[in-house]
This record gives sequence, C-alpha cells and structure tokens, in this order.
Amino acid sequence: MVSVTSSCTRTNTMKSEGNTPRFPVLIADEGLNFKKHAFDDPKVLGRQLIEAAGGHPVDEHAAIAILPNGDFEDIRLDELYDLRGRGIEKVLVARSDRSFKFKIDDADLEWPRACISGFVLRKLAKLPPNYSLWQEMPGQHDKKIADTDVINLADAGVERFVSLIDQTTEGDALPSKDQTYLSGHGYEFEVVTEGGSTGIILNALPLPEGKFAHTEADVLILLPKGYPDCPPDMFYVAPKLTLAGTGQVPKACTVEHRFGGRVWQRWSRHNDAWRPGVDGLQTMVARVQTALAEARA
Repeated sequence: MVSVTSSCTRTNTMKSEGNTPRFPVLIADEGLNFKKHAFDDPKVLGRQLIEAAGGHPVDEHAAIAILPNGDFEDIRLDELYDLRGRGIEKVLVARSDRSFKFKIDDADLEWPRACISGFVLRKLAKLPPNYSLWQEMPGQHDKKIADTDVINLADAGVERFVSLIDQTTEGDALPSKDQTYLSGHGYEFEVVTEGGSTGIILNALPLPEGKFAHTEADVLILLPKGYPDCPPDMFYVAPKLTLAGTGQVPKACTVEHRFGGRVWQRWSRHNDAWRPGVDGLQTMVARVQTALAEARA
C-alpha cells in the first residue's frame, strides 16, 4: 500500500528515515490550496492522488495534472501518473459532478470544474498570440492572466474575462475595462500616439439634436501618464463646433490643439473628482456628453 505524508524537504526525489525514496507532489483542492504529499512509488494512480487530497467518494472527483505551461491534463482513476518530473509535480483534485459558467468577451462558456488555468482559458477563447486575457475585478484594477495562473471559478465575482491586444501598432495598450466599455456600447474608436502622448479618438460621436451646426464629430481624449490612476483633463473635438442658429463658438472652446495630424477644438472642462480603480473612459464619455448638452456661448 502506498503511504502518504503531508510534508517534504526537497523538490525532487527525497529520502525517508529508512532511506526509502520519496516522490513529492503538490495537490490542490478546489479552493486552490496546495499541500505537499510524498509517495514511496514514483508512479501513482489517479485515485491515490484523490485519496491523498481527501476526495470522497473517489469516483465523484477528478485528478488533473497542471503542466508546466499551464495546460491541464486529466488523470484517469486507474491511470498511473509519473511523479518524476521537472521538480515537484502539481495536481488539482476537484469534484466532477458540476459545471461553471463564465464569459470571455461576449462568449458564454462552461467548464466542468471550479478551477481553470490561464492557458486553458486562452485555448477556449481561441486568442491570437498577441492578445492577452484579463479578469474583470469589480471595484479594483483588472488583473492580467498568465498562462500558468489558476483561477477558481467558484469564487464570487470570477465570471467575466476580456481579451485585449497586447500592443497597438503604436505600441500602447488600452486598459481592458475601457476597451470592454467602448466596444460594448458600440463606439468606433482608435488609439493614437504622438510625441509620447496617447489619445483615444471616438469616431463620429452623435451630437445633441439641433444643438450645433454639425450632427456628429470626432472626440479626442488624451490619457495622462499614470492613467487610469490619474484622470484625463479636457477633451477635444473635430471639426470645430459652433452653436446652431447663432454660429457662436461655445464658451471656453476657442483654443486649437494639434494632435495626430489634425486640428482639434479644445473644450476646457475640468473636474478633479476621480476614483482610481473605478473611473475610466466611461466617466470621461459621460463628462463629454454632459458638456456638449450644456454648451452655451
């Protein structure tokens, strides 16, 4: 019978008091709590791994090997698993009688276990190599998911992930929360960098009906260094807007600004209220819409 202990002192083959070889493995439960175990035999059955983790009844649990690249590999109950890998092997033991639903971008997906790795999430989302995956964290900064990260889908709030290209052609990435907001609300936008500054251009934004001589305009929001912890200040529009009927320029909108090869009308609207981790482009878009609706000479 294979004996099991919950501690070991080396990361590969170990020696017990009687000089018997010991083979370590890290076994995690569904809460991703890893514990060290050691076996006398270098090859153990899937059911032995489940029993070592306290999974009962055994046939209602699954043993899943966590490979070095973050991929998962099922270990059948009566399949021998070799513990002589590169360092301590990692195995996840989870119940196999339920499934967990979550979203990646707009796709509704399901996984038969509570735990899933970043590598598996990427495979399910079929992400191109230059895209990264982010976990939405309500009230906090989004978390970038590495292939080797293991996420517990049973945790409260762990249900939505978004993909984001790692770099635009100009070399800057838009925070996933902002990209999700803009895409989810149907905005056509582009990211432009010039002289070390990054700007988000909202293309053909509809203007308040009857307010201006134009019915739509492009809106530029410049992101300061340190964004999203630091707030954007003013915004800019093109073409230049004048009030319908009078042809007058709105108050505090007379200065021109050049960016991205275009001339923009600067709207000097300031608001120092900003909540890092909460506010983002959705806040700035709301301020833009309010300023346009309230514009007067």
